[in-house]
Amino acid sequence: MRELTILLDADKKTPLYEQIYEYIRSEIRSGRMECGVKLPSARSLAGCLQVSRSTVDLAYAKLQDEGYIAPVPCKGFFVCDVETLYELPLEECADVLDSEEPVAWRYDFSLNGIDENGFPFATWNRLARTAILDTEQHMFQQGQAQGDPGLREALREYLHYARGVECSASQIVIGAGNDYLLMLLSVILGKNRRIAMENPTYLNAYHCFKTLGYSVTAVGMDDAGMCVEELSDSGADIAYVMPSHQFPTGTVMPMERRTQLIRWAREKEGRYILEDDYDSEFRYTGHPLPALQGYDGGKHVIYLGTFSKSIAPSIRISYMVLPKSLLPLYEERASCFSTTVSRVDQRVMEQFIRQGHFERHLNRMRGIYKEKHDRLVAAVKRQSIPVKIHGENAGLHIVMETEWEQEVELYREKAGVAGIRLYCLSDFFQTPGDHPVKDCLLLGYATMPTDQVEQAVDALFSCWF
Repeated sequence: MRELTILLDADKKTPLYEQIYEYIRSEIRSGRMECGVKLPSARSLAGCLQVSRSTVDLAYAKLQDEGYIAPVPCKGFFVCDVETLYELPLEECADVLDSEEPVAWRYDFSLNGIDENGFPFATWNRLARTAILDTEQHMFQQGQAQGDPGLREALREYLHYARGVECSASQIVIGAGNDYLLMLLSVILGKNRRIAMENPTYLNAYHCFKTLGYSVTAVGMDDAGMCVEELSDSGADIAYVMPSHQFPTGTVMPMERRTQLIRWAREKEGRYILEDDYDSEFRYTGHPLPALQGYDGGKHVIYLGTFSKSIAPSIRISYMVLPKSLLPLYEERASCFSTTVSRVDQRVMEQFIRQGHFERHLNRMRGIYKEKHDRLVAAVKRQSIPVKIHGENAGLHIVMETEWEQEVELYREKAGVAGIRLYCLSDFFQTPGDHPVKDCLLLGYATMPTDQVEQAVDALFSCWF
């Protein structure tokens, strides 16, 4: 075993695990660390460098992914033969990388992303290594088109007790992102459909529907969500809604409106509700209402879920629950499409759920996001300028309605000059130029460091007055 002396600089922008990775990679590429050399165990190297075990695990995992080292069961990690590895010269890298520097915002109230410090690195890496070495599961063979049965069954159990979804594993389809699942759904349902979407709405889904050739109609909202009377007059046969926490308004659809929606779907053959259960895991007061799918008994509701908000967008694992009536159409029209999620990733997610890691992770992230949420709301309320806050009991952003005379867009421009990035409600209307009766600001907090939340709010208000 070779001892490693690595000079780490905690003040560098480069993460510590990346510094460890770069050092070992350089040693291997230069030949100073030859093929067959055994690396120190992650535990011993972590102790030597006085860093966490997960930091070394991340460095080793990256080296393994790129073919520089390989694990030998019960023995440890060993250097691989790297003569056949291709290394892109830095000059070539410069040609293919985007040379445009990103804007360095002081504060970004981003509506996307997660708190990356909360990601369960050590657990995820351990489960990934176990999945790769699990020869009994045949991880490198192509799996079932709907996704592996193990993950679908784990999802069925989770959705039943956490969201009240009623289904069997045979109704679940796994895919790499909701956009893929919407494309698959278009194959199942056909293009001769009219889709109603709330206005404002989640524009990624809107653009996806338009690209797929659907006729999309905008339906107005009130305090309870999509207006069912307007939906009935729209001629739509599919209603896309986010009843648990509508994006971007933050509206939580009450039971009465859910019942009206289900009644609309039952009135005519071929009508469906497409329920996008957007960030339903994060609710800070009271108990969340179960998914709409459960109230309907799974007959007219197509349920969409994802791990993008609860774990990370890059995981790219989403799921769709089809009504039993659509399963024959799926078999006929869409079963020829292979699943777009690797079996290794599916296995990791299955075990992450079954071993209780997902539940613990959600509880931890709820605590992290609730603290940010509470700090943000308190900081806004203590400002001397009166504002109204909407949608503050769930999700990862709040809606702030101002009572100022000037246009919200002007305040966004002023904030931008001060290095603060803001988002407006009007950004999410289906037709550019549409505006709400009163525009609002959307303040996201998932990606913002906890200790910067109050500073960001104070800086935001001070740049206006």
